[in-house]
Amino acid sequence: MNQNILTIKVGTSIQSSLALAQQMLERLEVGEEPAPYFGVGFKNVSQMLSVFTPKRWDLLAVLREHGVMSIAELARTLQRDYKNVHNDVERLMEWLAIERDANGKIFTPYSEIVVDVHLPQQKAA
Repeated sequence: MNQNILTIKVGTSIQSSLALAQQMLERLEVGEEPAPYFGVGFKNVSQMLSVFTPKRWDLLAVLREHGVMSIAELARTLQRDYKNVHNDVERLMEWLAIERDANGKIFTPYSEIVVDVHLPQQKAA
């Protein structure tokens, strides 16, 4: 298994993402190879939870445990309706959490998924 890590950031500014991209570009310009970074960002927790629902976390856990499989196999393993699992897979593919192999089977390409939540600043009373 590869050691790719998907980082899900919640509540971080666009400036912090741009700073990370700038650091990677600077390393490339001097001939260094930066460590791979796979990340997605959300404005707030509600937005993140609308994509990474509890059933979708279960789906990812089954893929991590069983490895590459078809959506039909995944639906049977989860004991869920095929159409709902298919929709969840499509949504998670949009957010980089699932990929398809050359045979059309699905898998999660990450050794781990890290959720980094930054709460909003407290407003003065």
